[in-house]
Amino acid sequence: MDGDFRSNFVREPAGMRHYPALVLNADYRPLSYYPLSLWPWQETIKAVCLDRVQILAQYEAVVRSQRSEFRIPSVVVLKDFVKPQKRVAFTRFNLFLRDEFCCQYCGSRGDLTFDHVVPRSKGGITSWENVVAACSPCNLKKANKTLRQVGMRLQRPPRQPTPEEMMAHGRRFPPNHLHDSWLDYLYWDAELDA
Repeated sequence: MDGDFRSNFVREPAGMRHYPALVLNADYRPLSYYPLSLWPWQETIKAVCLDRVQILAQYEAVVRSQRSEFRIPSVVVLKDFVKPQKRVAFTRFNLFLRDEFCCQYCGSRGDLTFDHVVPRSKGGITSWENVVAACSPCNLKKANKTLRQVGMRLQRPPRQPTPEEMMAHGRRFPPNHLHDSWLDYLYWDAELDA
């Protein structure tokens, strides 16, 4: 047999890469919504064996070792509480999430990039307070000019988001796949409609 085939088969059996586990903090809230706190099934099984998590829900699929058989966990809760981060990391994904995946000049969604409100060529810095999500046409139109020079306006002024704001934004933009067993744990602390 081909060595690559064998190592790929052993490392990544076809169906097993599709079984992520939702990871909850000890207070039964997701560790993060942005991105959603998911572990690959291998990490989840390892955490179970090391007694670091408690299993709350499982997939029907199983994995087998020489001596054991495990149903793959779909939701786990940490046994020890992990203190949430006090600040939001300044990343491209978090910037787009803060701006709700829409251009801050025209409001369109889709092919986004980012733009320095005060251009770097005019002394603008790369920070939460000076960078916004922008569609390609608006980014090209603005170029290295100020908003006044091109007659453009921001939909809202850029600022550093709080972790709570980012969690709220993250709830509105879930990943493409949400397993049924996750739903009760993702929205249990959301405000109910009256």
